[in-house]
Amino acid sequence: MNKKKIIKKAFFIAILLFICFVVYSAFDIYSYGDKNEMTKADVAIVLGAEVWNDKPSPVFQERINHGIWLYQNGYVDKILFTGGKSNHNKYSESFIARQYAIKNGVPSEDILIEEKSTITQENIYFAVQIIKNSKMSTAILVSDPLHMKRAMLMAKDNKLTVYSSPTPTTMYKSLETKLPFLAREIFFYIGYIIVHNFYDFDF
Repeated sequence: MNKKKIIKKAFFIAILLFICFVVYSAFDIYSYGDKNEMTKADVAIVLGAEVWNDKPSPVFQERINHGIWLYQNGYVDKILFTGGKSNHNKYSESFIARQYAIKNGVPSEDILIEEKSTITQENIYFAVQIIKNSKMSTAILVSDPLHMKRAMLMAKDNKLTVYSSPTPTTMYKSLETKLPFLAREIFFYIGYIIVHNFYDFDF
């Protein structure tokens, strides 16, 4: 077999392996969304999402509602909302979440917020710093089901004892809304898998 044929065969095998990895990742991400570890922890970390003026978007509202439910049912003692301020919003995602939670019966003293983050990695990183500084050690992570696999990996990479609890009332219900979200998560999950062993979390 000449060198050109060997290269072509190796390239074909590499492409085939990559496709298999993508398919496996898609299945792993999708199935992980059903994992709900209902256990007692110090705090619920609610990952940020878009806000509309001074109100949480429907996606973010469902995440906040689940964090409130965990608090009200005794699974956590505190709620930590994450998310900074975009250029076109007056308030940060976490501030708006805090106001929403207070209106829904959560005492202000049991709410923590971080307002620096703009992406999931930063959500996790800054949340972990607050948790450590507050002398807490365990957390329940809250986000949409298809987001949980990547977010949980990031939390564990930050040496946090964390449990998964996806929103049971996610806005991504139809195939039309799930597929773009899943495709996006596959892309970012694979990218993170490739680089996470070398990632510097010191923002």
